[in-house]
Amino acid sequence: MLFITGDIHGEYDLRKFGKEEFPIQSELTRNDYVIICGDFGLLWDESKTEKYWIKWLDNKPWTTLWIDGNHENYNLLKQYRVEDWNGGKIQKISPNIYHLCRGHMFTLDSKKVFAFGGAESHDKQFRITGKTFWEEEMPTQREMQQGISVLQKNNWTADIVITHSLPTYILSAFNMTEIYPPNALTDYFQSINDRMNFRMWFSGHYHMFKQCTPKHYMIFNTIVQITDNGFEIVAGHDL
Repeated sequence: MLFITGDIHGEYDLRKFGKEEFPIQSELTRNDYVIICGDFGLLWDESKTEKYWIKWLDNKPWTTLWIDGNHENYNLLKQYRVEDWNGGKIQKISPNIYHLCRGHMFTLDSKKVFAFGGAESHDKQFRITGKTFWEEEMPTQREMQQGISVLQKNNWTADIVITHSLPTYILSAFNMTEIYPPNALTDYFQSINDRMNFRMWFSGHYHMFKQCTPKHYMIFNTIVQITDNGFEIVAGHDL
């Protein structure tokens, strides 16, 4: 089975993975996947608290997958080896927690999932470079070209797209550009959105659960299970 949810911000939004909140977990195995749409945040300061929660999440019965958001310590992330897995590139943070590298296509539960992390912090003027903000939150041209190459090889087709931020036109349609100004990454997503054939696109970052178009969804504390016909909500309490 395949599940998708939004940001966890370190331990702050892990409660959605509790047994009472997410009861179906008792039926899951390592062959089931929960994808976090950015702002994983459990690679931040290597504190005892952080290590405790990584172990807690690693001991859950499923396999946790995540894309990076804008609130990650990229200096720590780059220390993990990149390896091949299920059609794309990952970094194993622990035995059962994998980071999905930008611009790769994965086969998960017989579905093609295109993953591309990153976002621009709208509060970076209040952050400290190398301590609470990293330039790597925004992708390089090489990473964006990697995504294009993978999509070309897959005939611009995926079942599911996982990103942290949304295409520019959706931000404009919902009058969100003052808080989340368009940038090179949202424009990039706009360009691939216009060419791709996909069923559903999920983004974290905006701290709400909202259907933006027939195919695009913002997601936060809700957990959805992907089905043959779409998805169903199985847990969560988005504000």
